[in-house]
Amino acid sequence: MTMNTPLPRAEYPRPQCVRPDWLCLNGAWQFEIDAGDSGLERGLLQRDLAQRIVVPFCPESILSGIAHTDFMNVVWYRRSVCIPAAWAGRMVLLHFQAVDYDTTVWVNGTEVGRHRGGFTPFTCPLDGVAAPGDNITIVVRARDLQHEYARPVGKQSSPYANAGCHYTRTTGIWQTVWLEPVPRVHLGRPRITPNLAAGTLQLDLPVTNSRRGTRVQAVVRDARGDVCTASAAADADFTPQLLLAIPAARRRVWSPTDPFLYDLCIELRDANDTVLDTITSYAGLRSVTIDGHAVLLNGTPLFQRLVLDQGYYPDGIMTAPSDAALRLDIELSMAAGFNGARLHQKVFEERFLYHADRLGYLVWGEFADWKNFAPNQWFEQPRSATFITQWLEVLQRDYSHPSIVGWCPLNETVEGLGDTMSALDDVTRGMYLAAKAMDVTRPALDTSGYSHRVTDADIFDCHDYEADPAVLRQHHAGLATGAAFSNIFEQALAFGKQGREPVNVPYRQQPFFVSEWGGIWWNPEVAAGESSWGYGQRPKSIEEFYTRFEGLCMAMLDHPAMFGYCYTQLTDVFQEQNGIFHFDRRAKFDCARLREIQQRRAAIERAEPTT
Repeated sequence: MTMNTPLPRAEYPRPQCVRPDWLCLNGAWQFEIDAGDSGLERGLLQRDLAQRIVVPFCPESILSGIAHTDFMNVVWYRRSVCIPAAWAGRMVLLHFQAVDYDTTVWVNGTEVGRHRGGFTPFTCPLDGVAAPGDNITIVVRARDLQHEYARPVGKQSSPYANAGCHYTRTTGIWQTVWLEPVPRVHLGRPRITPNLAAGTLQLDLPVTNSRRGTRVQAVVRDARGDVCTASAAADADFTPQLLLAIPAARRRVWSPTDPFLYDLCIELRDANDTVLDTITSYAGLRSVTIDGHAVLLNGTPLFQRLVLDQGYYPDGIMTAPSDAALRLDIELSMAAGFNGARLHQKVFEERFLYHADRLGYLVWGEFADWKNFAPNQWFEQPRSATFITQWLEVLQRDYSHPSIVGWCPLNETVEGLGDTMSALDDVTRGMYLAAKAMDVTRPALDTSGYSHRVTDADIFDCHDYEADPAVLRQHHAGLATGAAFSNIFEQALAFGKQGREPVNVPYRQQPFFVSEWGGIWWNPEVAAGESSWGYGQRPKSIEEFYTRFEGLCMAMLDHPAMFGYCYTQLTDVFQEQNGIFHFDRRAKFDCARLREIQQRRAAIERAEPTT
């Protein structure tokens, strides 16, 4: 990249905790593949690297300039930069929004941080290593070991080639890298909790290096100016809390039809009332509650017309080519009649949630828990403590986004051999309890599809790819009386698991939705010999597609005990060609027609409240 080339993905990466000063480190970095994981011994920490890569795009992607799709067990990055002298007097933080998978970071030859997990951000403080005005050299080693089968990777393919519902891998840096100056005594990320009934916003405000006499102050603003303010001593509690009461006359609720957001300005002041640190954020005032079989948004049943979104791109793999591309996916989904998405087997970039907040798009936050399957061990999905640790990082990052209406820590968990099942029980309950401990304001699944293992989970679901609308209706006819449809994984016998179907705890009349269905295979442009698949028999014509889509939608919308559905899927992803849009986001169908089909008022939206 030349000096005149705009930085890729140069937008602010953390929109709910904004400071004015920062430096984007995306762009050209040195890069080298370390096939034998011998780079440290061979001096890669000290010398220039052999190739050049465009960060934040992974080396498998076209946009990175590398486009190497074979296994890369270890990769190295190197970049020199001058920390702005204007930041004098402040500490410097080096942020990585996501690196896959096991990362070590050095600055000027000194190790400054390690992180394990490919989907969540981490920070390396440079205090004592580098200061404003210094020239620094950053070196990153990312291990992504092919045979570490227990690590969560989502839909990344464990064989060499893409196959089925597994896609091109992502290795190394795949989200923004940036520097940020902060005062020694500074605010952490705010935790924002709306209380619609009381008309309040609660702010939990962690303070780093707290000192006696400090205070926190927050102001809520709308287009007319200040709405309310609150302050509290920052040294009275380990994590200061502020309760901001919004006057009734200025109260406005966040919803899909009116995604109103309040602006927040939060300050940390010392004993002399001097401002030490300032961050800006935003918040939505809304509630998610349960009434019988219904999930209510702001006290009203709203059928969740969700689409499965896997967040892959032909040129960027898991990284959107631009911020506009993130927003476009939401706009395309809404144009086709969906009001939200299940963000499937990937922790999406935080900028996606920012756009969802602003567009009024409902989101189920999910973890990328699928493992790197060992050969001939598709049904073995070992889980360990790292799943809970990484899931907690997701919950911490995304808690304050109003667009998120539910949590889904696991997907299609199946029992294994030996002690795998007991470990899976522990991790399933652990991840569910983590969600409930971190967040008492939203419902959570224990696992999506099968096998449900937590008796008291808030939500129950299934995956049902039945293509005949009449049979789909029959599957779910007993739901209102407690006979929930339960997945039977047909391939179990083929994999030598006779008599060991997935285990479900009893359904106990929780809100229920079919969280994967449809997946109708349609790609009239498929080339001869091209790998292409979808669920069910491929329609013979586009009119047959519309007929099937409408029938399946009506089976869900007309069900009095169904609070939503999630159609598979928004776009084609490589060989899985069952999307509403092509992989490059071109339309396959008349979106207005799909939207009209889905706008039929659902039975649960017409139901009287439970008494």
